[in-house]
Amino acid sequence: MFKTYLRLLGFARPIEKYAVPYFFYSLFYALFNSLTFLLIVPIMNTMFDPSYTFERVVSLPPLKLDKAYLETLFNYLYSQLFETYDRQRVLVLLACITIVISLLSNLFRYLGAWTVESMRARTLQRMRDEMFARVMEMNVGYFSEQRKGDIISRITADVNVVQFCITNTLQVAFREPFLIVGYIVMMVALSWELSVFSVLFLPLVALLIGSIVKRLRHPARTNQQRLGEMVSTLDESLSGVKVIKSYNATEFVKENFFRIDADVARLTLSMARRQQLASPMSEFLGISAVGVILVFGGVLVSRGSLDPGSFIAFVAIFSQITRPVRAFVDQFANINQGIAAGERIFALLDSRPEIVDKPDARPFEGLREKIEFCDVHFAYDGRREVIDGVSFEVRRGETVALVGPSGGGKSTLSELIPRFYDPSSGEIRIDGVPLTDYTQDSLRAHMSIVAQETVLFNDTIAANLRMGKPDASKEELVAAARIANADDFIRETPEGYDTNIGDRGAKLSGGQRQRLSIARAVLKNPEILILDEATSALDTESEKLVQEALNKLLVGRTSIVIAHRLSTIQGADKIVVVAEGRIAEQGTHDELLARGGIYAHLIEMQSFA
Repeated sequence: MFKTYLRLLGFARPIEKYAVPYFFYSLFYALFNSLTFLLIVPIMNTMFDPSYTFERVVSLPPLKLDKAYLETLFNYLYSQLFETYDRQRVLVLLACITIVISLLSNLFRYLGAWTVESMRARTLQRMRDEMFARVMEMNVGYFSEQRKGDIISRITADVNVVQFCITNTLQVAFREPFLIVGYIVMMVALSWELSVFSVLFLPLVALLIGSIVKRLRHPARTNQQRLGEMVSTLDESLSGVKVIKSYNATEFVKENFFRIDADVARLTLSMARRQQLASPMSEFLGISAVGVILVFGGVLVSRGSLDPGSFIAFVAIFSQITRPVRAFVDQFANINQGIAAGERIFALLDSRPEIVDKPDARPFEGLREKIEFCDVHFAYDGRREVIDGVSFEVRRGETVALVGPSGGGKSTLSELIPRFYDPSSGEIRIDGVPLTDYTQDSLRAHMSIVAQETVLFNDTIAANLRMGKPDASKEELVAAARIANADDFIRETPEGYDTNIGDRGAKLSGGQRQRLSIARAVLKNPEILILDEATSALDTESEKLVQEALNKLLVGRTSIVIAHRLSTIQGADKIVVVAEGRIAEQGTHDELLARGGIYAHLIEMQSFA
């Protein structure tokens, strides 16, 4: 737990940038705040004590921590300003001093609060940046094992909890302790007898509230987990709203969300009940103590051991001291919750990508001869093998099509080339060099993937096209769009290439989204192209336009094409039939038809479809 806390503080680096000024701001705030209450004594004596007499002081008195020093210091200041005593002038001077001290107190309070807010904002920024960077570094397999809502919850909700844990550290270390010490010093200066009771009573308040705080950690951790499930359910429901409505599953989805939301509410209330109990408990205990102090202090006043002004000032200070005590304990509760959230954050940050570059990996400079699959085996997380001993080659400039029954391993084979995954055994080589000897970024810089599921972002058409080439000119965008048969529909949109296409390209049709995806690949001008069933989800008219664009894109490139509609790949240089993770047969379209095997059977089935 303490180790987690220390790691969390690392997000606030350099912490001395905030801690040093906050130390002084808190110190001066506590000093002037305490003096404000001590000024009650001379004000009360001047106004209501008939026996009060003014004594001129001509030299600055030596520093002492008692009320007599404050009165002497005030008399010295008054003596320097006025020749004769006047009650009205005394009250005016006291009022001015009170205003100045209050101004200074709140000025340093503001400066301290601004320092904390600055630390909070920078800490939050650093945490989110580091978490998002780590998530984006993960291999593709990581996301198949994690709920997206959990990841979103950690980057949004958890970091908010943790940032308060970090920033409350300054308040726990400086502001509240300084206030408590300042109040206690002033109380002792007024009456040591009443102070002894107060000092003995305050730890009791802290212990009672602390017992509540200890019970917060488990509900806080569970609540964050359930919140992640709720975010994930919300994201899935919004993404799949058409499917939900088509199956009349609205009530089912609503009930599932309501159940999770009710659980989150229950856990939130459980935490809130414990947190909110601390404040009324401390207030009740504080009022009870004031009641006892009134009795005990009244005895001291009646026997002349304490003047009425000092007694009223003491009660005022004591009524305030429970506030920093309560805040101190509440901040510990926030720290406790932050540590629980921090454990979830570090679980993400400590997750390492399974696929990393070798220390001596070199940049890939381009395909010269061929890509080879050499007895490749692959299994997801040690489960049943999806790819089982596959060997074939793709020569430079060839178009090789992967076909076969669904679930046979075609897409998995294509995902091994850009190293979304690495083979469990065997090798993929480029020009005789294992793929793992090249850096991932340099490999992917020479590749583009056009998949069935088009991924577009809530941005302009131009920004989506420039993903693979950020510095592309407007002329290059237009040229790429024309090759992809996309320029015409782009110009018909309200703002042309500057039109926002909505979340995941929702403002466009399926065929338009796919043609934008192709235009993006054209603009990048990849040497190696991977097409994963790029036309299977389109209507006839859209498929024709997209297929024309794909045919232009394939020219002069080394291409791996996964196709469901076999009519689109009959002109491929080689067709590899993949079934149950193995290569069942390979050859040209005519060779495979003549063989009368799986491919010929698939062609026959589609001709009757």
